[in-house]
Amino acid sequence: MVAASSCYAYLDFRPCNHHYNNNTIALSSLFGSNTLSLYRNQSRLNRATSSGRATMAIAMAMENDKKPPIEKRRVVVTGMGVETSLGHDPYTFYENLLQGNSGISHIEDFDCSDFPTRIAGEIKSFSTEGWVSPKLSRRMDKFMLYLLTAGKKALADGGVTEQVMAEFDKAKCGVLIGSAMGGMKVFHEAIQALKISYKKMNPFCVPLATTNMGSAMLAIDLGWMGPNYSISSACATSNFCILNSANHIIKGEADVMLCGGSDAAIIPIGLAGFVAVKALSKRNSDPAKASRPWDSNRDGFVMGEGAGVLLLEELEHAKKRGATIYAEFLGGSFTCDAYHMTEPHPDGAGVVICIERALAHAGISKEEINYVNAHATSTPAGDLKEYKALVHCFGQNPELKVNSTKSMIGHLLGAAGAVEAVATVQAIRTGWVHPNINLDNPENGVDTKFLVGPKKERLNIKAALSNSFGFGGHNSSIIFAPYK
Repeated sequence: MVAASSCYAYLDFRPCNHHYNNNTIALSSLFGSNTLSLYRNQSRLNRATSSGRATMAIAMAMENDKKPPIEKRRVVVTGMGVETSLGHDPYTFYENLLQGNSGISHIEDFDCSDFPTRIAGEIKSFSTEGWVSPKLSRRMDKFMLYLLTAGKKALADGGVTEQVMAEFDKAKCGVLIGSAMGGMKVFHEAIQALKISYKKMNPFCVPLATTNMGSAMLAIDLGWMGPNYSISSACATSNFCILNSANHIIKGEADVMLCGGSDAAIIPIGLAGFVAVKALSKRNSDPAKASRPWDSNRDGFVMGEGAGVLLLEELEHAKKRGATIYAEFLGGSFTCDAYHMTEPHPDGAGVVICIERALAHAGISKEEINYVNAHATSTPAGDLKEYKALVHCFGQNPELKVNSTKSMIGHLLGAAGAVEAVATVQAIRTGWVHPNINLDNPENGVDTKFLVGPKKERLNIKAALSNSFGFGGHNSSIIFAPYK
């Protein structure tokens, strides 16, 4: 009862006289009141006689209030979930990556015979059975279904059973899973219905199309009452969500966070949109060869779909429940190119600053990074700019190895960073980094000594960087390392 009374007192909307008087002064200043001038003159006199005493009092109060520094809360990865064209769990997914298998094929979900691009990293078989109720499965856009299943799989992978969940403080458990495109299919269907009559529209079209609703639905399902929202920053979305989730844990606002990204834009309007912007590969005759980062014959990226979710946890919280710790999250950063809507900055300045800030946030040196999961989408401009930025930052490290997960699954847009974060954590866990496929003729200026070859390679990872960049000039870099 006391707690409830306190809350209501805090939310009391009645005016407080002290604040009311201050607000009157502030409002007076807008209208040039003489009263305010008199107030200011008196204030100057008061300050002249008492500033010394006030300053001393404040200094003494601050000295008395000094507390020992709070030890930084560490963040670890304790679970992972994915939905991709190469697998529906992180282990099958990563094994396919290590084998160099491609998940890119001809689109089967709709007729795209008239499109110049007819290939994608399309998920051919997907089931929500046991994860999402049949009623919701029929109503929801795929981006939400991918998100919900990947999120629950991350919990299962992290050993979070109902019994374990019952011990969690739900007010300190959060969900932060974003999407670049949101419920495109639901929204498109609503537009088609509107052409007939507004009465034909799905009453759920707005909530089921918005990018935040996937996170919200998962939190509602789990009863998690901590930080809950989504971020949409184009193809950098997932990294933004992961870093913000880690920061919530570091600041003590959460103990557990489900974070990542999800997108399902392989539908006519999504494909047509990227065709119109001339971003996609047209290598329809050989889909598995279409995504070819850093290769001189690349002709654009290949769309992918799916979701990736990480279970992040405060270290002591994870240890207390006996969780398996896969890796530690060290830090990250965001920057903006402030240059162009779709093109990267010519000198890669935004990317370099982002990487350097990520290193500073993680508290490590550039020499400690020996693996980079690059953004590398297979576009003519983007691949080379990122490569040059990586060489600028890490080119003196003879152990450096760089690869692109997109060479095998395409570009998952807002989900790309999360799925690649799973690949990065799996590389740390297994000691194997996956190959770059289709790198037959490296572009001039690209030194392949830094790039993983056509076969998986052994690597004892000290610290790993994962990059994601997006339309609008969004840059993001996050860093993981083995837990020690």
